[in-house]
Amino acid sequence: MIQDIYPYKLNNSYKAKTVSDSDYILIFKGRNVLVHKYADQYFLPKYYEVKNDVCDELRYIFSIEGECENNYFLYCGEYPDNINEMSYLPLSEMRYIKGSGFKEMYYIVCTAFHLYKWYNDNRFCGGCGERLVHSENQRMLFCGKCGREVYPRISPAVIIGVTNGEKILLSRYAGRAYKGYALLAGFAEIGETLEQTVQREVMEEAGLKVKNIRYYKSQPGGIDGNILAGFFCELDGNDTITMDKTELAEATWYNRADIPIEDDGYSLTREMIGVFKSGKI
Repeated sequence: MIQDIYPYKLNNSYKAKTVSDSDYILIFKGRNVLVHKYADQYFLPKYYEVKNDVCDELRYIFSIEGECENNYFLYCGEYPDNINEMSYLPLSEMRYIKGSGFKEMYYIVCTAFHLYKWYNDNRFCGGCGERLVHSENQRMLFCGKCGREVYPRISPAVIIGVTNGEKILLSRYAGRAYKGYALLAGFAEIGETLEQTVQREVMEEAGLKVKNIRYYKSQPGGIDGNILAGFFCELDGNDTITMDKTELAEATWYNRADIPIEDDGYSLTREMIGVFKSGKI
């Protein structure tokens, strides 16, 4: 999955670091990230390449540890349009790009984008309207006037593999850019356990009851700032699908041998489908 970048490791501990020329800089323009492209390879810019355009408003976000440690900084100012023939790559296209080291880059960009959105959406105190200030000791914003503290928000969501003997329920989203097959999914709501979220989402989206809900694995949620928890469960009763057409364009039972997609090495959804297809579930 996206976070499986061994032998590298994400160190997300906040540190009050000063940027150096060899550090990497994440610059976002909406849901696009600034990159170099050489042949078929993409690279994030280093500070020495962009420092004339982004000389301030840089914030250390994390490091990637391996044979050596690489530090990453987020640019929090107004985005520059053009820097040294670099271009902005849509985040929605990144998971489909293959190549050496690109999985690590995708993980870095998704994690950085989560923080980019958090910083951008929390410039002012929600209590008194005062401008928030970054703590020098931890990844936290605080209000010097009323004392409010704001930490990065992570939204829990579930990915659901609904099985029916040798079949699994696959769906396609309605009204989204991604048109491929997926499992049912949804956000946890106030007062729910994740298991209750599984039951509710399956009922709302497919009109089915489920039982034997079993946790599988979790994954950081890519560019949407989620934590995704994967569950398998079994059909309980009638297998007739009543699809919520505002959420789904398709919902169909597929036999193991007929499942039309493979594990892509990136997503929890694809891994879960692959696990069922191989007969391990």
